[in-house]
Amino acid sequence: MPLSLPRLAFALVALLAALLVMTSCGEDDPARGRTPKQVLEAAESHLDETSGINFSIASDDLPGGITTLKAATGTLTREPAFEGTLTVPVMGTEAQVEVVSVDGVVHAKLPFTTEFQELDPADYGVPDPAALIAPETGISSLLAATEDVKIGKSVRGGADNDEILSTYTGTLPGTAVQKILAGASGDFDVTYIINDSDELTEATIEGRFSGEGEAAYSYTIDITEYGVEKEIAKP
Repeated sequence: MPLSLPRLAFALVALLAALLVMTSCGEDDPARGRTPKQVLEAAESHLDETSGINFSIASDDLPGGITTLKAATGTLTREPAFEGTLTVPVMGTEAQVEVVSVDGVVHAKLPFTTEFQELDPADYGVPDPAALIAPETGISSLLAATEDVKIGKSVRGGADNDEILSTYTGTLPGTAVQKILAGASGDFDVTYIINDSDELTEATIEGRFSGEGEAAYSYTIDITEYGVEKEIAKP
């Protein structure tokens, strides 16, 4: 029997209410019944399994006189390989350095030069950028090493505001952060933002990156795209 208009309206309202309840429940429990540590483990797996990422890392509060990585942006692929730009302080200014890292060899086009040359990134206080995608030494290793993980607030975000972005906080030992910057010392505070596909989209790490007794500052890592496939060759 066809529904009358009032009964049809009532059915539509009931359906809408049910959908709202389902959405609300999903937002109230972004971890979907898992512990915060299990969510980080899922995000770690996504990073370790993806073919590549587009990402950036930057410090907005780097103290004066610190000659270490200011920023990096580019593409990481599973080989591992990296292609992009590093920004480092040099004599009171900032130098943009084009970098390609393939097969464990870092090639850079230094300021005032026109050709790539091989260099040891440790001489400049930075890691081999290609190592940032390796499970043992990269961004995902930070997720695995995070202690005292707690879930924070969730908000809607993403390109079309159709994702639920959840915040997780914790601490990192200096031994874990040293894989990213060798001078790291002491414990670090870390905040992760993970979307509802269990993908890490942002990580902010704060502590003493330049050694014990030095000022604390922070780096923010942004991952803007997963599943990147790009052939990166020696220049």
